[in-house]
Amino acid sequence: MRHNPRKRFGQNFLIDQGIIAQIITAIHPQPTDQIVEIGPGLGALTSPLLQHVSHLDAIEIDRDIVKKLRLEFSPDNLTIHAIDALKFDFSSLGNQLRIVGNLPYNISTPLLFHLSLFSAHIFDMHCMLQKEVVERMVAAPATSDYGRLSVMLQYRFDMEYVLSVPATSFHPAPKVESAIVHLVPRPSTMMNAHDDGLLSQVVAAAFSQRRKTIRNTLQRYLTADDFDRLDLNSGLRAENLSVNDFVAISNFLFHRIDQFY
Repeated sequence: MRHNPRKRFGQNFLIDQGIIAQIITAIHPQPTDQIVEIGPGLGALTSPLLQHVSHLDAIEIDRDIVKKLRLEFSPDNLTIHAIDALKFDFSSLGNQLRIVGNLPYNISTPLLFHLSLFSAHIFDMHCMLQKEVVERMVAAPATSDYGRLSVMLQYRFDMEYVLSVPATSFHPAPKVESAIVHLVPRPSTMMNAHDDGLLSQVVAAAFSQRRKTIRNTLQRYLTADDFDRLDLNSGLRAENLSVNDFVAISNFLFHRIDQFY
């Protein structure tokens, strides 16, 4: 069954057998793994994964692809969830999930944050994303790529840049390069922000004007004395602060708010 890639779903199908083999090697699937594939497409990764595991779950929104996959694979081997991954309850599949996916670039960031809500159920993730996004995800402080996305994802995951994937590895070829990133949820004991929403708010404010110092971008949150109490140089820019620095700021503010209640 022929399938024409659909722009509205951000479809670019992986066709490079060499890259596919490298991805499978990176995932290193084991027979007892509970693998969940997001956006299986035409099965480029599905088939080789099923050579290592007897069953996997797949999340696919395109009804025509769902129909194709159901014709090609036995339901004993492949359970297809015909739903938008942004609306899927990954906890319904159990624990120790190994997420694999060529994430649609138009929803990659919100999808990563959606997946982070289920980190207690996830063992690890291997995701294909726009290379530029992966570089921002894994960026270290004091670099141009380090920003809001870096902080918020590094708070939740340990991440590693695994593999670059050229545009020619896809059909149709996208206008950007891609990359594979490996994400492992951090233990809950290490995610010690008292209020994740407040942490996100502080990080967003700090990076709202990258060229300004945190004295300016966080002036509605912190006074000069507050910076002293936090032992932070208010002349720094947001990109110079570590994830732990942002957690310390948000927890400082949380305790201040808590004093009024």
